[in-house]
Amino acid sequence: MDYAAAREAMVDTQVRPSDVTRYGIIEAMSLVPRELFVPGAKREIAYAETEVPLNDTRAMATPRTLAKMLEAARIGAEDLVLDVAPGTGYGTVLMARLAEAVVAIEPDPALASAAQSALDTLEVVNATVSVGDAAAGDPAHGPFDVIMIAGAIEALPDGLVKQLKDGGRLVAIFRDGPLGKCRVLTRAGDAVSEKWAFDADAPLLPGFEKTRQFEF
Repeated sequence: MDYAAAREAMVDTQVRPSDVTRYGIIEAMSLVPRELFVPGAKREIAYAETEVPLNDTRAMATPRTLAKMLEAARIGAEDLVLDVAPGTGYGTVLMARLAEAVVAIEPDPALASAAQSALDTLEVVNATVSVGDAAAGDPAHGPFDVIMIAGAIEALPDGLVKQLKDGGRLVAIFRDGPLGKCRVLTRAGDAVSEKWAFDADAPLLPGFEKTRQFEF
């Protein structure tokens, strides 16, 4: 398979037509080999307009969804980014090209190992992946300019919002039933504002479910 041609086609048919205009995002997605982050048996769909399963509960978002989340995050060259549940680290590497540094926290040890291996292979020196509770974030390395949650959530832990700097943005896909909406939360002092970015869906991240009420 000609991965370079597939990567160019992905950008031209999935990213550019989706109102993704920041050059840094387009350049990153044009250069970073997405196939490196996909399990070997799935590499033929690495650039398809579909989610790519990573294991029984996790999957990579579609290129369109990730690109639009990056656009909404407005990552700057001096920003410190927290990447929550990065999977195999594709988004981590893209954000490392946009930000000053990226800290990723992945609950699955096998995925975290694969992500760090990919970062090492690509010689990414301004990003790191650690194993930990995604819902808890990484307060030891915060506060952060941007927090990106790489999957759908039903509930947002208060602790993650508290890890934002003043003016910091948190980007996530909030799911209510089968529907998902990407929203951007911005912190201003003790207040948090929220705005809709686009409609999307992604696999629900373990640990971010709503508390279920017992019904008689």
